[in-house]
Amino acid sequence: MDTKNSTSVLAANAKPPASRRFAKFFTDVYDVYRFIVRFFKEAFVPPYEFKELIKQCYEIGVRSFLLISVTGFIVGLIFTKQSRPSLLQFGATSWIPSLVSIAIMRALAPLVTALISAGRVGSSIGAEIGSMRVTEQIDAMEVSGTKPFNYLVCVRVLATTITIPILAIYNGLVAMLGGYLNVAVNEGTSFSTYVQQFFQPLGFIDFESSIIKSMVFGFTIGIVGSYKGWNSSSGTAGVGKAANSAVVTAMFLVFIEEVIIVQITGWFR
Repeated sequence: MDTKNSTSVLAANAKPPASRRFAKFFTDVYDVYRFIVRFFKEAFVPPYEFKELIKQCYEIGVRSFLLISVTGFIVGLIFTKQSRPSLLQFGATSWIPSLVSIAIMRALAPLVTALISAGRVGSSIGAEIGSMRVTEQIDAMEVSGTKPFNYLVCVRVLATTITIPILAIYNGLVAMLGGYLNVAVNEGTSFSTYVQQFFQPLGFIDFESSIIKSMVFGFTIGIVGSYKGWNSSSGTAGVGKAANSAVVTAMFLVFIEEVIIVQITGWFR
């Protein structure tokens, strides 16, 4: 009996064969594809949830200002401080504002904002929708004749797509102030001169690519968090798993999208 029990336990804990895992991977990809297609079908079809959209933009955007402000200021200050010794060896400290502007506006501001939002917003969306799924609130909304997908998913994805670019621009401006603090202390550069040198190397394509990149990041964070929450199960443990999975998956996809968008942008420079 003990041998039989141990055998059954080992069989239950054994990993599924490679063919089954391979099939499950493509099944999950198809489910994600259907989820995204459903979003585009329902997001722009009445009824429009403008009040809920404004509420979510406030929750995602305004409540993140303090965290984005502190992070952006520290990023600008530290990046400037770390760059100065290398440029000082070549007597090129006057290039610091230009170097900071290129690094922050092209890469750091959108990327840092997306990672912070993935941790704060992605987990919140996954946990909120997941808790409604496991407590059958979504099923009750469907029975009552409302459209829970539009109210819960579409609104949150649109909110992240709208607010993440705004937060990224704000993050870049705050990082500029953090860099100015270090430059002013060490070089004595005036604020007007610093701002002029900061924006001088930037072109329209830099701002355009940063905004588009931030919109893609925002959409990814919203759709991943909503998908994980919408398909969560197994009670409260499933809610925690959905929130954690939303953060990890969103961050991973953000890095992949960063590489792709940078490559595409480089072709147009």
